[in-house]
Amino acid sequence: MNSNNTKFTYELNNSILNTGLHIILTTDEDDVRPVYISGNFNQWRTQDKEFIMEKIGIGLHHYKFPHDFDYPAELLYKFTKGDWSEVEIDIRGNRTENRSTHNHTGIQKEHVARWRKNWLPFKQSFLPQVQLISDEFIIPQLNKTRKIWALLPHDYDNSSESYPVMYLQDAQNLFNEAAEFGNWEIDKKLAVMSEYKIGKIIIIAIEHAEEDRIKEYNVGKTVLGKGQGKKYIRFVTDTLKPYVDSNFRTKKEREFTGIGGSSMGGLISVFSGLRNPEVYGKLMIFSPSLWVVPELKINSKKANSADTKIYLYAGGDESTTMIEHVKKFQEDLISSEFVKDKSKINLSINRQGKHSETYWSDEFPKAIEWLFFNTK
Repeated sequence: MNSNNTKFTYELNNSILNTGLHIILTTDEDDVRPVYISGNFNQWRTQDKEFIMEKIGIGLHHYKFPHDFDYPAELLYKFTKGDWSEVEIDIRGNRTENRSTHNHTGIQKEHVARWRKNWLPFKQSFLPQVQLISDEFIIPQLNKTRKIWALLPHDYDNSSESYPVMYLQDAQNLFNEAAEFGNWEIDKKLAVMSEYKIGKIIIIAIEHAEEDRIKEYNVGKTVLGKGQGKKYIRFVTDTLKPYVDSNFRTKKEREFTGIGGSSMGGLISVFSGLRNPEVYGKLMIFSPSLWVVPELKINSKKANSADTKIYLYAGGDESTTMIEHVKKFQEDLISSEFVKDKSKINLSINRQGKHSETYWSDEFPKAIEWLFFNTK
């Protein structure tokens, strides 16, 4: 600890010891990201500006609770860099248990050895069971077959629990280590979510149609020509979902059923949700190719009385119009009253985000947590 840090601690010890609870945090890894305290006093919010720590030196942070703070009987807390994907971990990469204190005054000294980055590292024992449903699952609506996977919670075989389901497009890029452009690493992200008891879910991953991908994900007649999207949506909704519900322990209702994807996979997921709100209560839409349908019509008559939850993501370094298109889509959803409660739309924008699997990978667990396991 340098001389300035020593001086700061000395001043705390000698002049303001009884003016409230002070948290002093030392860290082995120092970077520019701010540090937040999250706990049972703020519903475990990870980016609460009221609980951002003051950086007072290299690897040294300080927070003082207000003099009139309403302390819970036992104060429980953790440190993050603003998200559960960047929460504190121990020197070996293991999760840390909640910190706690009953003190309302004085100095509480804490130390963080490492920070989780993009939800990693993960533990092998929490990886989901990856099951190939079929190499050639029949798509009667298109007279084709397709490879489809199920990612089941790690303890699925030892449980009688039923789970929510998310249907995802472009399975080739979701957990395939050999994917040409990288992958979302959803298996690893699900492992961390399971370890942290955020929630368990079944993912149904549908491989795209290779050279016919754009045609299958294109709905109606658009700037890309005539697509087969309506038939593809009917396949997922009328054929695949009933099969999944019959063969796995699923929660079948709309509030436990989601669909999602990125780029053109995001676009077909938009249409799936707009056309079948009675089936899909959760939409996970990353970097959607909304430019394909400049005059997208939203039929509010199809809206369900129980609002659909929609997680929208866009990167600022994807195209000159990506953020503009996603914001307009959000406004159209609200003005059409397809979603009657603004809080049911979570718009996440990464100004540095590129149109790539790396950024969708980072967003995936945040979206799943908000859509399925955030009850606020």
